Amino acid sequence: MVDSKDSGNGNVGAPPAGSQQVQIQARVLGQYIKDLSFENPNVHKMLGGPGDKPNLRVEFNVNATKVADNVFESAILFKAEAANKAGVIYDMELAYAGLFQIENMPDQALEPFLLINCPALLFPFLRRLVADLTREGGFPPLLLDPIDFAGLYVKRQQEKGGQPAQPPVN
Repeated sequence: MVDSKDSGNGNVGAPPAGSQQVQIQARVLGQYIKDLSFENPNVHKMLGGPGDKPNLRVEFNVNATKVADNVFESAILFKAEAANKAGVIYDMELAYAGLFQIENMPDQALEPFLLINCPALLFPFLRRLVADLTREGGFPPLLLDPIDFAGLYVKRQQEKGGQPAQPPVN
């Protein structure tokens, strides 16, 4: 934080001489469907009606990879399977990703940023795609609740190191 008092050099609000604050920059270069599969394997069994209320299983995961200098891909991996006594109603797999250019970010902040902040930016687009795909598949739209990406990150860190991790400060 910069002190706004006059330090006697006539530069109100200027950092002390010799110190330079580096600006962290993050830009979305693009976002895209990386992989998509929607299967309706038992459509012939569903012709008489939807049958029993389906059991829905939903899975989320996130990952990030370095693509080039200061360019990273962050991806949300989503799976949903709806099934009832008649069998699998639908099975969906979707990998939705974005390319992010990140400059001047400290190394210790990079991983949390790529696995928490970037997926949080991508999630509304994935949510819309999931709703559209299920609706276009002939089913009621699957409306996803918000995802706690910080909680997922903490859980992943705990599983990785076997020790409690604190969520990063945003």
